[in-house]
Amino acid sequence: MMESWVNSAERVGSDLHLELSGPGSRRAALTGALREAVRSGRLAPGTRLPPYRSLAADLGVARNTVADAYAELVAEGWLTARQGSGTRVAMGLPSTASGPWRKAGPSRQNPRTPVRAPLRARGPRHDLRQGTPDASAFPRAAWTASYRRALQAAPSEAFGPGDPAGRLELRQALTEYLARARGVRTEPDRIVICSGFAHALRLLFGRGTKDGPAAGGVLRGPLGVEAYGLGFHRDLLAAAGTRTVPLPLDEDGARVEGLGRERAVLLTPAHQFPTGGPLHPERRAAVIDWARARGAVVLEDDYDGEFRYDRRPVGALQGLDPERVIHIGSVSKSLSPALRLGWMVLPQHCVQPVLAAKGEREAWASVLDQLALADFVACGSYDRHVRRMRQSYRRRRDRLVAALAEQAPHIEVTGIAAGLHAVLRLPPGTERSTVKAARWQGVALDGLAAFRHPQSPTAVGDGLVVGYATPAEHAYGAALEALCEALPPA
Repeated sequence: MMESWVNSAERVGSDLHLELSGPGSRRAALTGALREAVRSGRLAPGTRLPPYRSLAADLGVARNTVADAYAELVAEGWLTARQGSGTRVAMGLPSTASGPWRKAGPSRQNPRTPVRAPLRARGPRHDLRQGTPDASAFPRAAWTASYRRALQAAPSEAFGPGDPAGRLELRQALTEYLARARGVRTEPDRIVICSGFAHALRLLFGRGTKDGPAAGGVLRGPLGVEAYGLGFHRDLLAAAGTRTVPLPLDEDGARVEGLGRERAVLLTPAHQFPTGGPLHPERRAAVIDWARARGAVVLEDDYDGEFRYDRRPVGALQGLDPERVIHIGSVSKSLSPALRLGWMVLPQHCVQPVLAAKGEREAWASVLDQLALADFVACGSYDRHVRRMRQSYRRRRDRLVAALAEQAPHIEVTGIAAGLHAVLRLPPGTERSTVKAARWQGVALDGLAAFRHPQSPTAVGDGLVVGYATPAEHAYGAALEALCEALPPA
């Protein structure tokens, strides 16, 4: 079977040639022809394709055949489809067949050797770095509705100087939500709104000076931290004059039995960042006992506690002792880091010192955003969005696991019971070369070594931290293909 479709200039403003040939259904032939046109570079990124009806008429096929072929290629990441913009070739794909991702046909070149200009000069095509949700999934309509209602209901005093504790409406909504969803025990007057986790650290530990720690800090070091975590947080603490002491990690989380004379400890107990697992129940109890005996405080970074896939959510550590745990959360993973909204659930003795450190007026978190978030939580939109994204991210995780099982079965995937990222365990000594190979494939991601505390005496091995939430849905398939191309062979 062979048919040609040549002239559609009057409908889409450009000429396009497709050949439907080979065995199988017409849908399969059309899908293959379109895929080959993109792969060969004849359809460049951003090219708009004909409407279903036009292409169906020219090819002499059913309209549903074209619609199904487009939908399949959108799901695979070759095409994008948006209302008002039509169906287009995805922007994340190479424009010629000479790129290192090509599989068809023999080649004398190493498949990991680029034949075009280095991708670093143009930026990555695929962003698989951890830490951000799918920006395209932000619930614009529901957020706009909450913002409008919040503006209409806001009292006049809301448009004056902001309360450093945060709007009461938001603190009340968070009290109910955190108790129901995370097992947090608190009251509105023990919640202080901040702009995120980094802001919380600055308020708790102050800002350092050339002469030493800041005088206004609520807490003092030394601070116990997990041996793997965000270097940005360690740098922030170091700038405040706070010494951090790394705690070794194993499959049960931080080895909290190593805590001694530290005055506080910072943990990610629901989902250790970045290695994955939750803090074992016995260690949860042990760190609370240590804090009580030492008069110390546990800082709980609940950065992605809502996103658990394989079992019921792991409750907040704060529920074991609200007077010894500072629970810190934000909407950076659940909604968007652009909102700059977070919260601290504080022991009673920490509330006034934190407010004093913050100042007499709210200088960080927008009061109007606070009111909108309060409505968003109270009306149930936040719960609906989190449930929807939990399902979406779980599907992405499953696609990642399936792609690795098919194309790189020798690579172990861990840390996948929760969160927005996974850890790919690599053979010893291959992490740096794999990160470099990924860069040449246009994939931005991090190796495990990037998160290791510089004073940690032990390492957890070589690996990649793959953020599967960041790419837009239409680009995810191509990102997985590029990732698998970069992995070391068995």
